[in-house]
Amino acid sequence: MGAGGTDPAGVSSVPEAEHPAVPSTFHVVAVVGPTATGKSDLGVALALTLGGEVVNADASQLYGGMDIGTAKLPDGQRHGIPHHQLDVLDVTQEASVAAYQEAARADLAAIRARGRLPVVVGGSGLYVRALLDRLEIPPTDPAVRAAWEERLERDGPEALHTLLAERDPDAAAAIEPRNGRRIVRALEVIELTGRPFSATLPTREFVAPTVLVGLRAAREVLDARIEHRTRGMWRAGLLEEVRVLEGQGLRRGRTASRAVGYAQALRQLDGELSETEAVEETVVATRRLARRQERWFGADPRVVWLEHDDPGLVDRALEVVRSAAGETED
Repeated sequence: MGAGGTDPAGVSSVPEAEHPAVPSTFHVVAVVGPTATGKSDLGVALALTLGGEVVNADASQLYGGMDIGTAKLPDGQRHGIPHHQLDVLDVTQEASVAAYQEAARADLAAIRARGRLPVVVGGSGLYVRALLDRLEIPPTDPAVRAAWEERLERDGPEALHTLLAERDPDAAAAIEPRNGRRIVRALEVIELTGRPFSATLPTREFVAPTVLVGLRAAREVLDARIEHRTRGMWRAGLLEEVRVLEGQGLRRGRTASRAVGYAQALRQLDGELSETEAVEETVVATRRLARRQERWFGADPRVVWLEHDDPGLVDRALEVVRSAAGETED
């Protein structure tokens, strides 16, 4: 499940000319936080008000055709705001932080060159950091990666996490024991570079003046929103969307086929899960994702947190942006 929201954030009530634009010295606004908090709507509202364009930072929303299960904003809810890094990958392709960093940074530069403000929106923590912070993308090798993935399949993620803890305790502390994909990547980098994987993790140093606005919700509220949205996705036709994507090679896609909601829908199509079970598993997995996002962004002291349901949310966010822009000018 992606980071897009479905609740209005005052988009239709905020005329573009109501507020003056931020100073030209300010480069990027980013809206981050856990899934189901309404980031996509706030991003559009800020772009409308500040003369901006949205750059997606949700890994699942990179995929064309993965719309319902990622809560991707329909065109009609984008209010004419250009959106970048949506629908740029086929479901058979593997998402890459390095490729995203290069392409999305080019988008930021092009938006600035047009005299507009980039508004980055998403909850994929590493993608946000790769775009906004100084981050060295370490090398990769398909053969080395395949060997570690074979061990992952044979021994399980907990065993590899134990091995990672021996070789790079800092990296192991930052990666959950069940996150096999990231554990494999860390071990691959250690083997290829001879350096700790933790040495390549991003530092909290922006590459350009940036303000981070975070949306949050109380745990019980967020859990209820996740359950409501998940059930709504199945009612909206997620299973049929997955059937269509299956014909386009979804099962061959290493990244897309594992996305929350899509993995469960595939198992439902295979008869492994009933619809009730698929929905419930997706709810549990999405809540787990939200917890990881809360920890990731909660550890960043640069994030200014706002309540997702604040009636004056757009104005609050604009105050944060303008305050930070004034500090940048000083």
